[in-house]
Amino acid sequence: MVKCSFEGDTRPEKDRGTIKETIAAGGFTTVRYTNEFWTSRQRQAASIHEISYRACFKPQLPRFFINMLTRPGDMVYDPFSGRGTTAVEAALMGRQVIANDINPLSKILTAPRLALPEFDDIRQRLSEIPFYHNLSGETDLSMFYDPKTESELLSLRNYLIGKEEHSPDDPDCWIRMVATNRLTGHSKGFFSVYTMPPNQAISAESQKKINLKRGQKPEYRDVKKIIEHKTGQLLRNLDAEQQGNLRKASKRALFLENDAAETSAIPSESINLTVTSPPFLNVVQYSRDNWLRCWFNNIDLEKVEKNITMAATLDQWTTVINAVFRELYRITKTGGWVAFEVGEIRSGRVKLEEEVIPLGLENGFACAGVVVNRQMFTKTSNIWGIKNNHAGTNSNRIVLFKKPGS
Repeated sequence: MVKCSFEGDTRPEKDRGTIKETIAAGGFTTVRYTNEFWTSRQRQAASIHEISYRACFKPQLPRFFINMLTRPGDMVYDPFSGRGTTAVEAALMGRQVIANDINPLSKILTAPRLALPEFDDIRQRLSEIPFYHNLSGETDLSMFYDPKTESELLSLRNYLIGKEEHSPDDPDCWIRMVATNRLTGHSKGFFSVYTMPPNQAISAESQKKINLKRGQKPEYRDVKKIIEHKTGQLLRNLDAEQQGNLRKASKRALFLENDAAETSAIPSESINLTVTSPPFLNVVQYSRDNWLRCWFNNIDLEKVEKNITMAATLDQWTTVINAVFRELYRITKTGGWVAFEVGEIRSGRVKLEEEVIPLGLENGFACAGVVVNRQMFTKTSNIWGIKNNHAGTNSNRIVLFKKPGS
């Protein structure tokens, strides 16, 4: 039986460097453990993770729990998969994976990084795709792209949409994944003129204002060269074992696009560990941040926006999450675990772990505690003026549940 390393550790807290506190939540008490359990310096994350996405946690978070609570071959799941950090990290570590996200972009960004085609196959496929320089589309994207770049993007978009009717192969899916990630950003490694960080997308009107303020206009960016360069970056530090683990996991991986509370394709008592972070109220507008990615992939933005859980109030949010916990209890193996990452909202006045703990307990789980990882704030935190350990997502807070049994 895999045990949580917090259990049975009799060393004094001062020797472990962990602050241990008893907290109350919804009439229940549990223990909160605070320390720097993982940092970006502790282990250089695999380059395959370097895909930008709004509101995603670092790979060190799932690695910590996967390493502590599972063994190779165990099944790891994320019901709100996003860019696929949990799935990719679990696969790298030799685990089986299931990923679910109602936003179809999640599978587009995740599945190709498990299938992992060879670099030479990507280069060959890029040479075979016809790129034209006289195309124009119905959507005005001139504030983002040079006309020649836009025409190349339209050529690639048309090619990929056509391939969708005939089951695109691994190189096509990889190229689509990389291109989706390179649509906008603030360096010459992206297709666009200088804009917001690549984990977001601003409106066309806002981009016009940026161009005016900076006195800039889009310049030509070679789409094929950028895709090839980013491919090299993603593959650069993967060793043979990691590559083999990814491809092995890909053969059995399950990617779902369901409501996280309705995942009938997942058998009961099949998941050893869930590591996830749900949408937090209206803090992040996922579909709006991804409108350009949806355009490139021919995804109905309004349909995605309607389906994504964006509860407006705390009561609505807890109702949604309660249903998710009911489903998690069904699919989790007896003795299995759920690491549920939550955040602070309303300037820290509302700590979501205090809402989540009763939900897990009411659905049959036992709470092993709350893990708070203190970490240095990120570049994005700096951009938005967030100070470390005061607001935002600079400190990860994870509620750890276990399904009781032998």
